[in-house]
Amino acid sequence: MKSKTITLISPIDGSVVAERAHATGAEIDHAIAAAMAAQPGWAAAPPADRAVLCHRAIDAMLAQGAAIAEEITRQMGRPLQYAPGELRGLEERARYMIDIAAAELADIALPRKQGFNRFIRREPLGVALIIAPWNYPYLTAVNAIIPALMAGNSVILKHSHQTLLCAERFQQGFDIAGLPQGVFQHLHLDHEATAALVQHQAVGFVSFTGSVSGGANVEQSAAGLFKSVALELGGKDPAYVRPDADLEYTVEQLVDGAFFNSGQSCCGIERIYVHDSIYKEFVERYVARVRQYRLGNPLDPQTTLGPMVSAHAATRVHLQIEKAVDLGATACIDPKLFPAARGGTAYLAPQVLIGVDHGMAVMNEESFGPVVGIMPVRDDSAAVALMNDSKYGLTASIWTRDERQATSLGAQLQTGTVFMNRCDYLDPELAWVGVKQSGRGCALSKLGYQQLTRPKSYHLKTAI
Repeated sequence: MKSKTITLISPIDGSVVAERAHATGAEIDHAIAAAMAAQPGWAAAPPADRAVLCHRAIDAMLAQGAAIAEEITRQMGRPLQYAPGELRGLEERARYMIDIAAAELADIALPRKQGFNRFIRREPLGVALIIAPWNYPYLTAVNAIIPALMAGNSVILKHSHQTLLCAERFQQGFDIAGLPQGVFQHLHLDHEATAALVQHQAVGFVSFTGSVSGGANVEQSAAGLFKSVALELGGKDPAYVRPDADLEYTVEQLVDGAFFNSGQSCCGIERIYVHDSIYKEFVERYVARVRQYRLGNPLDPQTTLGPMVSAHAATRVHLQIEKAVDLGATACIDPKLFPAARGGTAYLAPQVLIGVDHGMAVMNEESFGPVVGIMPVRDDSAAVALMNDSKYGLTASIWTRDERQATSLGAQLQTGTVFMNRCDYLDPELAWVGVKQSGRGCALSKLGYQQLTRPKSYHLKTAI
């Protein structure tokens, strides 16, 4: 039976970027067998040896930086001028996780006890399945791929159909680096085959980045199998602007935080709460800055806002905006200022909504598009209550000159990361976690290696 074909359609103009066949059952079986066969030898290699090969792979990918950047733009629509930043982020995260691996994977020695030698050793989980999304196709994938490999696991990567060329670029990099055959592989899979691979007894770890519904499907597939599952899911990330904030800087950062990548970021700013003493001025400045975007073909170096990933995605966000307006919200941006925006295409004008409340989907459901709602608040307590009034909890940002107060408010927030005067950024030295429906597990930082290994205790009686 002939395998089904994936057709990768560019949001830029509807052209075909690539076509690939789904992996056949025989190809999937071969990949699993190869991963299982290669993993023990890879795990036995010293971390320093694994580090050399992983660094080489990153070098090989960076050497193709210009081609990779253009591929990102053609596949998912990010303006070309911003695409190289993804590779810089990939390098930062990869190099850090490679360089700390030896120390974090070393045996944990316990205090000496006469007649005994006791220590804890971290062992890899076996075969790791990484399911990566399209919105930051290299950054999200590398968060799991490099630590999984450095921990001694073999890896099978299943990338989004929208960015399937990224999986092939990872493969090319690891092949050039000289990883043993079977240690890193990629497969183009449909949903049914992906679910079957999640359930496969050889797979000891599953990392999924994507929607809440997708994460629920992964959990359902893995239910009762007692394997490690890490989920990075949706977000509705809030910002709170206190009266002592530097308005010029804050507006600049929060516009970028909401509209970079056309708002298609799990930790992008989707709702803003502003102290009512500065609310009017903040909104005026914010709207003026959003109007400066240039929406258009992302291959044009003058474009600062590209299309969404698909016409369907743009329509979904447009309807969310319309419903908010129907319920009483005010749209501050005239779409006519963005002539490239056209119904039935992936091109959507950015929008700022005021007069919003939490009864509107735009303030409680993930938008994942170029729209943000802004609400006034009377004080810190009101801001915290609204920020926590969400089923999501990935990041939250506080804009203030008072670090002590930001830390105090952060302790009250139900979120995995608290920012002060920053947003929409991952520091590889900090743990990346979500609470509530934003997921579970921990990526990056020293703690990231804990979910990719299991502890084994050695209790050796040396004197009899």
